[in-house]
Amino acid sequence: MPKFTKRALLLLLAGVMLSASLYGCTGGTNNSATPTASAQTGELSKGNSVTVGIAQDLDSLDPHKAVAAGTSEVLFNIFEGLMKASPDGGVIPAVASDYTVSDDGLQYTFTLREGVKFHNGNAVTMEDVLYSLERCAGSENDGTPLISAFSNVTSMEATDDTHVVLTLKEPNLEFINSMTAAIIPANSSDTIATTPIGTGPFAFTSYTPQQSMEMKKFDGYWGEPAQLDKVTFRIITDVNTLVMGLQGGTLDMVIHLPNSVRKEVEKQFTVLQDTMKLVQALYLNNDVKPFDDVRVRQAMYYAINVPEIIEFVCNGDGVATGTSMYPAYTKYFMPELAENYQQDLEKAKQLLAEAGYPDGFTMTITVPSNYTQHVETAEVVSQQLAQVGITANLNPIEWESWVSDVYRGRDFESTVVGIAASDMTGREMLERYVSDNQKNFINFNSEEYDQVMEKALTTLDQGEQTQLYKQAQTILNEEAASLWIQDLCDLVVMNPALDGVTFYATYVLDMSTIHYK
Repeated sequence: MPKFTKRALLLLLAGVMLSASLYGCTGGTNNSATPTASAQTGELSKGNSVTVGIAQDLDSLDPHKAVAAGTSEVLFNIFEGLMKASPDGGVIPAVASDYTVSDDGLQYTFTLREGVKFHNGNAVTMEDVLYSLERCAGSENDGTPLISAFSNVTSMEATDDTHVVLTLKEPNLEFINSMTAAIIPANSSDTIATTPIGTGPFAFTSYTPQQSMEMKKFDGYWGEPAQLDKVTFRIITDVNTLVMGLQGGTLDMVIHLPNSVRKEVEKQFTVLQDTMKLVQALYLNNDVKPFDDVRVRQAMYYAINVPEIIEFVCNGDGVATGTSMYPAYTKYFMPELAENYQQDLEKAKQLLAEAGYPDGFTMTITVPSNYTQHVETAEVVSQQLAQVGITANLNPIEWESWVSDVYRGRDFESTVVGIAASDMTGREMLERYVSDNQKNFINFNSEEYDQVMEKALTTLDQGEQTQLYKQAQTILNEEAASLWIQDLCDLVVMNPALDGVTFYATYVLDMSTIHYK
């Protein structure tokens, strides 16, 4: 089998590389931001503010309806639930000061924290809390929960002005993690998506689609105050333009930069490396031929070379996964699953022939064009699949179209993207493969898997739950429900005058700890 170096792959792909315009800047105003600090000296020129470059637009300002991890990580600064994510992947009290759980695991009693205010200055009341929780449970959505964990809630009752009791149908070890659902003002459904009002350390200021979102320090915050006065997120979909923004001083910080630009920025800027806390994969629509045949999916997995992809896209710094769980989930992650589909072209061809495709077939990989890592991965996967007769054509689309067509509409054959989690529960990364789950955009359907997950979600034994989650991952791997590749290497690059980045085990960008030295 020929070994592809990065240079060889670049030459090989030269004839099929996408035009830069396909994943360039979304608009002509992305580079017009007033400099906030000198990239050369780190001197502050526009007050205690920071401009952050992000690669995707926000899919919704409504915290209960946002689906993209890139949106949730930004909204983390504006909204809080009764609980909120902590850096270690757990949850800590937020709008609630504490909580208790009944012995049978069916009742959760939350005590509201004193002195919590919304960004409009109003105190958070029990009416606001009940409205928010009921909305998550589907009160405004024909009874369909906006957050799936709320389907397990049978009642919500305020016992007084400071205590709310949630009763579950069945005990659930992970239910507390769902209490990060945002608390918003009562009856704000018509305005929350245009004028977000939360309780977080930053208050929403303005949003211009495909251009920017601004927020300012909330002086009435109940907790540790933000150290910056103002944060502007600039939406710039081209990685080269993001780098130029740093070099030109129009950006102070950029998140989720690919490892391929490290050499361009590491001498001039502070570069922090972590993993992206997601699972990048070639996600297959299991409801579309020929991907409804497990032999085809397995053949494709044997056809690709994951280490080669990681080397090309991340200079070898990504972490291979053979599962829908990323490595930060230490007690659930099964690194051995990544060994199950070592590249074997002959086996791939044999499986394709058994499935009735001895000469291969033609398919489309739809990819969000604003993410260089996903585009590059799709290109390499296309070349690898060609070795067994599969012609994979790339269809780069804008992020907004990906969310509406691929994720919500399920109108696709395959896609390369990263799936992240809002909390560190095994449920979060595995539930989307349950047959009737609203997040199951892959349309995977397995009665065995559904039964294992049902047991995992209802057991009160931590050890048993862990084993069931591992059993579920094994089923997914054997069925090749998706072709999982890696947890991507992730770079945060910022002006050397800045400090205070806190890496979370989940997809969170906490701007409250960022400050100038």
